[in-house]
Amino acid sequence: MIGPDVAGIAEKLGAAADSATAIGQLAAETGLDSDTAYTVQAALVQRRLDRGERLVGLKMGLTSRAKMAQVGVDEVIWGRLTDVMRVPDGGTVDTGDFIHPRVEPEVAFLLDRLPEPGEPVGSFTRAVRAVAPAIELIDSRYANFTFSLPDVIADNTSAAAFAIGPWSPVPDGLDNLGVLLEIDGRVAQVGSTAAILGDPRRALDEGLRLAGRHGVRLRKGWVFLAGAATAAVPLRPGAHVRAVVEKLGSASLKALP
Repeated sequence: MIGPDVAGIAEKLGAAADSATAIGQLAAETGLDSDTAYTVQAALVQRRLDRGERLVGLKMGLTSRAKMAQVGVDEVIWGRLTDVMRVPDGGTVDTGDFIHPRVEPEVAFLLDRLPEPGEPVGSFTRAVRAVAPAIELIDSRYANFTFSLPDVIADNTSAAAFAIGPWSPVPDGLDNLGVLLEIDGRVAQVGSTAAILGDPRRALDEGLRLAGRHGVRLRKGWVFLAGAATAAVPLRPGAHVRAVVEKLGSASLKALP
């Protein structure tokens, strides 16, 4: 039996992102399952690397109940980040470059070293050099931001852009810090880092484990986005977005008018 056309699916998703044009879901018609979807994701990101982008980290997706409920999916997933996705803190984005962009507040880790061979996954959380507040801009390439689990995995977990605030030493506790998402100075979402798998550090454990299944190891100097602390909010032209995380500070970005 012939399996899904990995290269063909990756090309469709890549072309949709490049042209900011939504497409229909692909998994049902192609027979794509979650494992093969990660192979599509790798091919999709390789398409970006082939034109000069660099891998700079990984991101988690659907780590909060709010996000799972919002998109109708119930399994933690991971994706890849490239340098072109990064927006300077306080920088600008053009909503015209995306299909239906949304923003969400996150916690970012800066990795200080590689895991040692055979090192227990849990101990790697001590290899985090710094932590920061962050904003992730997500943009599903599927019409109406609707997808199945294999669909969103193949689409690199809706990764589009991210901004990271000032780095600081990891505080003693990260498991119940207050989080705000502000749009134009008004609070749009209120949450807690507890929404990220109970503790954002658990997201790092999960990321190591899940990515490792597909032969991906985190690297020194990479960024790791632990996942959203609230539901995502649509990003409209001209909006100013700020994510505030208790004890960590804030990160911001602006959408061009």
